[in-house]
Amino acid sequence: MKTLTLISAAALAFAVSGCVVAPPAGPAYAAPPGVVYVQPTYASPGVGYVWAYHPHYGWGWHHPQYGWHRGWR
Repeated sequence: MKTLTLISAAALAFAVSGCVVAPPAGPAYAAPPGVVYVQPTYASPGVGYVWAYHPHYGWGWHHPQYGWHRGWR
């Protein structure tokens, strides 16, 4: 009976164990064709912001709900 319990525990541990996937290699942000990539000059202003390119104003931090950080000057 102890052997069956041990095997069941091992099977359960194997079933609920996750798989670790490495992030893709290369830059996190890619510039559109014909655009030079510019690195951010300061850290992300918060959760949800991504470094993005605007066709008229250039690079900046953008949030899908709040828009562009610091607006456009």
